[in-house]
Amino acid sequence: MGTRGPRLLTVLLTLVAAAAAPSAVSRDEREVVEVSGAPDGVVWVAQLSDLHFSVHHPERAYDFRRYVGPALAMVNPDLVLITGDLTDGKSKDLLTMKQNEVEWVEYESTINDIIQISKLPRRIFFDLRGNHDSFGVSASGDDYDFYQKYSINAKLRRQGRVQSITLENSGRKHLFVGFDSTMEIGLRGPTNLFGHPTDKQLIELDQALSQWDTDFEKVPLTKIVFGHFPLSFLALTESGKSIKDVFLKQSLAAYLCGHLHTRFGKNLKRYYHRAVQEPSLSEHYYQFNMHQGYAIQSNKENCSEEAAHVEEFWEWEMGDWRKSRSMRILAIDDGHVSYTDIDFRLGSKSIIILPTFPLDSRFMQRASASCDFKCHTKGASTFDTVRALVFSKQEIVSVSVKIYDSRPGTLEVVLDSEMKRVNSNDTRGHMYLAPWNWRAFEDPSPSRYWLQIEVMDITGDTSVSQLRPFSINGLTARVNWTWKEFFVIGIQWASIYHPALWCAISLIFSLLLAPQVSAVVFKDQFTYKSLYTNGNQRTLLKSLVGGFVWLFVELARVIPVWFLLLVYTIYLVFLPWLFGHPITEDGSLTYMTHRGWILKRPNSGNEVVHAGIPDVMVIVLPHLYFVLLPTIVILAAMAAERTAYREHYLSRSGKKKDDYYQKSRRQIEHEIFWNGRWIRKFLCLFCLVVLWKHWKLCRALVKAYAMNPLLHSPVLFFFIPAVMGFSIYKTSAI
Repeated sequence: MGTRGPRLLTVLLTLVAAAAAPSAVSRDEREVVEVSGAPDGVVWVAQLSDLHFSVHHPERAYDFRRYVGPALAMVNPDLVLITGDLTDGKSKDLLTMKQNEVEWVEYESTINDIIQISKLPRRIFFDLRGNHDSFGVSASGDDYDFYQKYSINAKLRRQGRVQSITLENSGRKHLFVGFDSTMEIGLRGPTNLFGHPTDKQLIELDQALSQWDTDFEKVPLTKIVFGHFPLSFLALTESGKSIKDVFLKQSLAAYLCGHLHTRFGKNLKRYYHRAVQEPSLSEHYYQFNMHQGYAIQSNKENCSEEAAHVEEFWEWEMGDWRKSRSMRILAIDDGHVSYTDIDFRLGSKSIIILPTFPLDSRFMQRASASCDFKCHTKGASTFDTVRALVFSKQEIVSVSVKIYDSRPGTLEVVLDSEMKRVNSNDTRGHMYLAPWNWRAFEDPSPSRYWLQIEVMDITGDTSVSQLRPFSINGLTARVNWTWKEFFVIGIQWASIYHPALWCAISLIFSLLLAPQVSAVVFKDQFTYKSLYTNGNQRTLLKSLVGGFVWLFVELARVIPVWFLLLVYTIYLVFLPWLFGHPITEDGSLTYMTHRGWILKRPNSGNEVVHAGIPDVMVIVLPHLYFVLLPTIVILAAMAAERTAYREHYLSRSGKKKDDYYQKSRRQIEHEIFWNGRWIRKFLCLFCLVVLWKHWKLCRALVKAYAMNPLLHSPVLFFFIPAVMGFSIYKTSAI
């Protein structure tokens, strides 16, 4: 009785708070779909992403009709989720980015054909907007907002940026929430790369995910969120909040997204959890592998409700349709979430296999699985069988499971068993299962045992699932990213931008100002003569450091060049980088700084906003790191080369004629090298490389923002070539 009172009070307070708070999803508005024709407790959905239908690539829509329609007819999913970049919105040279209504008409026509071929109801399709779908869209509903005219969500009058639907099967609820985080003011590319959630949208998302939390009927609930942008490409809100915290609070099963494309790698997945201790500063900026280090698993069996609740979720980025022709089938079986990816580049599929239990210990296992194993929080019966969903165009003859032991160094079969179809009234997917002694597969290694399902249909066509490791006791197999995978999903780019920006600016000022001070204070210590005469007395490290400092001291002595570089750097910090049309060619001319594009917010009078933070990093950081910094280093090397050549020339000209007899071969080669000024020629070649990089960026900006370089951005466009040419002239004579 003593514990009942506080519990009852907590429930009452929760209900009062829920009633008082403005909810995005009220009890009467919750959309619930009772799943029919599926095995008990199982639902499955299809996901497609980054379609990029384009007038320049009609084969994308053609292949979509050819493969996706029949595949959806065979799989018959409960939902079809299309997670952004429905159209391409790019010119043939990929430099001009804006909405093209012809592409949207093609998208609408293709989706209508898919619905007709698959015979699926339109209401199960959800299509979200990606960054390509918002190029040049100044506000929702404007003349270029073709998403509001041709998308399925618009046709079905799904309003707002947060959409939710609940699938119910055999007493289990499966909540799917779609989240559109594209820019409210849709800039044209390349400065439209990130998702931009707002505080208001995060509140709506949190409320949508909480819509079943206050129900008295505590039925099992699985939460899935789908959107376009991975978390590494989502900016913080205006108050500095992160969508990751909402997902952790709600303990999602998974966040499904796109945006990055398969060309960056196939392991674009990331596991998140709420750390027990305060995360280190570096974790706000990057993590090196798919799984954060965590110490949740314990040898002690703590089966309390608090111990069982772990704030965690998986982020699964899927491959693109644009080039990879990918489609994903995701299933939830008694709370276990699994998926398989289908590649249509090799043609259509007559059999699709999706193992639903046990889970892949690399990409699907959660930290809470260890507690499930010890405490049977999902019931012991969930472990009793190996289960798989099988979709086939033809009648299935046999399904078998093989489990391999990898400990001997090779894969050795330890279980080979026929799987039986579940006898039920399911008319859509077929669930096959095989009883097993699951306790025999307990092992401290999460990748010792490997699972594979083999299926044969009535025509003799055989298909096998991909080998996947599993850990029945809930352990996770660690996976390391490639450098490309780490670059796009391991780094929090929205958090990195400002540190990277100010590091570059600080380094540039240091290279310009510190040597100038050294040249004034230590006049005779950083000269060619002092380095040359004292070189034998110094260690290698001291010689390298001294030589590096000497380069920039020599640049500081070329006062006109040094002063121009300093003024240009100050200009980049305080003044506009460029002027252009960031939304449409006929829109108003505005300017961009390292703080973003300066725009007026639609329908808000004269309110000015900085749009495109951190998206402008695709212009700012490459210019600082790959153009300006190399330019300073090259010009410093040119100034130092001139000084070294002058000293060499004077030393040669002061010698008597007799001194030139009896030269060694090495001395002759040394003379030829200096007299030919080969170092200078190599530096001029590096200048051409930097100018090529600069020209590529400038050409892209001219095309992207319909600007005239002479009128709109003469400083950014012409300073680097001008200062290089001037420096080459100043350092040519001795």
